[in-house]
Amino acid sequence: MKIGFIGLGIMGKPMAANLSKAGHQLVVYDVVPDRMADALAKGAERGSSPADVASRCDLVITMLPNSPHVKEAALGAHGIAEGARRGSVLVDMSSIAPAVSREVAGALAAKGMEMLDAPVSGGEPKAVDGTLAIMVGGNAGVFEKVKPVLLAMGSSAVLCGPIGSGNVTKLANQIIVALNIAAMSEALVLATKAGVNPETVFDAVKGGLAGSTVLNAKAPMVLAGNFKPGFRIELHIKDLQNALDTAH
Repeated sequence: MKIGFIGLGIMGKPMAANLSKAGHQLVVYDVVPDRMADALAKGAERGSSPADVASRCDLVITMLPNSPHVKEAALGAHGIAEGARRGSVLVDMSSIAPAVSREVAGALAAKGMEMLDAPVSGGEPKAVDGTLAIMVGGNAGVFEKVKPVLLAMGSSAVLCGPIGSGNVTKLANQIIVALNIAAMSEALVLATKAGVNPETVFDAVKGGLAGSTVLNAKAPMVLAGNFKPGFRIELHIKDLQNALDTAH
């Protein structure tokens, strides 16, 4: 299948690479031209704008930082809506506000284009491995049609409800992740300052109710003194602000 891919940053680049590995032909675009180099080297075609990408593909995937970027790529000048083929599908895999997903989907529907919101969890390591958890909102028939493509990038793809439901689910995910990381950090500091080896504490609690994927992934890094970020903090704050805005 020929797939348009817009947004080749930390997450988008390896996701696009996995689609190429699965045998799909890509047409790629990024506002930073250098980010396209890896995909082009793997045989992708260069798109000159989101509109150009949409005009050449029946399936377009976006992976962008936040709501304004998705709105601009979809509905702005030279956006996806300008080049959309009737009956084509946009799968927005960005983590954005659910209300914006619904707004963009409504505008694209007027152009005859379907949309799914399909944010992911797992960060860069799982994007590279192709084992992301994908949370989807939208029409069930459209979901079933594109599910094989999603599973080239993830180990699971779950339809959570109508458009916007994928991003509601992602916000729930981010609340759990944020609190797990904060709680783990406080717990290991408490153990250390109280004179108990934090590595022993980790080994003792990981098999019990306090155990989690976050604990197993992050505690060994902390214990090794590896604080290399795997995600931009401003994007994490963005997710939590979107959760608050959605809650209000």
